[in-house]
Amino acid sequence: MTDHNNEDYYSHVRNEIAQLLPERVDRILEVGCGQGETLAWIKSTKGVEFSCGVELFGESADLAAQKLHRVVTGNFEAMELPSDMKDFDVILCLDVLEHFVDPWKAIQRLDSLLRPGGVLIASIPNVRYFRVVLALLLQGRWDYQDSGILDRTHLRFFTRRTALELLQSSGMRLEAIFSTGLEKGRKMRYVNIMTLSLLRPLFEYQYLIKVQKVAQ
Repeated sequence: MTDHNNEDYYSHVRNEIAQLLPERVDRILEVGCGQGETLAWIKSTKGVEFSCGVELFGESADLAAQKLHRVVTGNFEAMELPSDMKDFDVILCLDVLEHFVDPWKAIQRLDSLLRPGGVLIASIPNVRYFRVVLALLLQGRWDYQDSGILDRTHLRFFTRRTALELLQSSGMRLEAIFSTGLEKGRKMRYVNIMTLSLLRPLFEYQYLIKVQKVAQ
């Protein structure tokens, strides 16, 4: 995660993942948990026995620790995790993987922390989004910003296809994929309809992907 100096970035509840959550969640880990609001929401609705977060920034981690069973502060890619941080039913990586130096290696590690049949749920921005593509094609611009798809701290960029390849790179099985940006009321939804969905990938802002660890 990155420090956007934006309170909402860390305190926002990501309830759009509700459709991807299993009915039962006993043990859950979120990498990049911010202030712990999303995990606290899941904890209150799913009867979670062990909620754990990993957060890079200490101030946010301290706030998350007041709501969760355990919070570990540090860089997930480089840190050593406590021995009991394993056998999770669900792992969340929401707007996190694109910040990693080696997200493919991170996926391998996350896979090892899941129990057989456990699921990883990730959200990944779509670099093929029309605003990014048009600025590059028509103006030759690739302007980093404080947030969004071209967040200046993003180290990796993904399309639908490469995001799916990443999430399945350790052998996990695709369970579901949804996109944001075409919800009811959004202008791009109607543009997509008028273009017969032929340009749909250009209007999808972000992908929500669920993969499952295959039992050995």
